[in-house]
This record gives sequence, structure tokens and C-alpha cells, in this order.
Amino acid sequence: MNQIQLREHIEKIINYVGQEYNHGPKLVMNESKEPVFISEGMFYHIENSLPLNESIYRPQSAMFLKLFVEARNLYNDKRLVLCEVDKYYFDNTDIGTFGEYNGIKVPLDLPLTEEFLTEALNEEDKKQPALGKPKRGGSKKFYVYVKNGDKIKKVSFGMAGGGLRAKLNNPKARQAFSKRHNCPQKKDRTTASYWSCRLPRYAKLLGFKTTFSGFW
Repeated sequence: MNQIQLREHIEKIINYVGQEYNHGPKLVMNESKEPVFISEGMFYHIENSLPLNESIYRPQSAMFLKLFVEARNLYNDKRLVLCEVDKYYFDNTDIGTFGEYNGIKVPLDLPLTEEFLTEALNEEDKKQPALGKPKRGGSKKFYVYVKNGDKIKKVSFGMAGGGLRAKLNNPKARQAFSKRHNCPQKKDRTTASYWSCRLPRYAKLLGFKTTFSGFW
């Protein structure tokens, strides 16, 4: 169901139940439960008697989705009274909940646009950092994310003021570094020494100007 079809469906329900049944949500006060804190958007809908099907947020925007998730949680907890139109969607669809689409967390019963999927993929990238690709920064000069069993570990390596550029382009310095750090024996990817010894392989990725890309 696209946005046009959704709006037409809503209008049919409004015409069926009457405009007076398409009002804003109302908060239920319950002294036996913990006080409920609502978002600014939800407060606006309640104060202005604006139904959720006329959301103040752009459809499929982050705030739009958060509003429906918030409404779903309040409605399920019997803390929110909805108009007949909004109630129809919360009772008959999974709006305000999420499922999985090709490994991406997506909202249910909302049409998926290319824009939304792109944003979702970007969010997943933030949650799941690229593995085995060193980057500059962090507590030391470089850092990299690696798998450590079922978890992801951040490994920081390299002295902040080290002269790695000179060593990369100096065969004798490279050999001395490898011998000093016993690089051939460093095989644990979860250690700083492993990545320090293999840094030349990622020289271009880290912005070093060198033609050497082998082992120290």
C-alpha cells in the first residue's frame, strides 16, 4: 500500500465512521502505574486533538516512525486512547513495530522507499562497523574492528608520533621493525601487534604514499 492508497483508505474509514471519530489521541492517567513521559510530537497531537493519521512529521522520517512506536507502546499499555481511525490501524496492522528485511530492521505496514532503505543501510553500517579495515584515529594512531568470537573488538595500534612513513619507504627500517617485533609470529588478529606488523598491506587505505604493500 503506497501513500496515496493509504490516504484513500483513511478517507474511506473517516467517511464510514464520521469525521467526529477522527480526533487526536488522549492520554490515560493511571495512578497505579509509573508516570508516563511523552515526546514533544505526541504532546502536540494530544494538545491539538490531531489524529496520528495526520502526523506532523514527514512520512517514513525518523521522527514519524518514533511517534508511531511511542503510540504503539502507550496503546498496548492502555495509556493512550485513540480515535476510531487510528485504532483501526493499531488493531489491524503492525504499524509501530519492526521486522527484518534482508537483514535490515524495517518498520512494518509502511511502504518501503529507496530513500528509507538507503537510510536503513547507513544505520546498519554504523552499528556494524567494517571488519578488518584499519582507519586513522582513536586512542592511538590507528584502529581496526575485528571479530573476537561472537563479539566485535576494537584494536588500537601504532604510536601517535611514530615515523611510519619513513619506515615504509626504507627497506632496512622495515626489516629492523619486523625483526624487533617478531612479525612472522604475530598471527592473532585481535592483537595490536598483528596489525602493526601488517600495516604496509593497508598503507594506501591509510593514506600513506608508498609503492610498498607487502609484509614488513
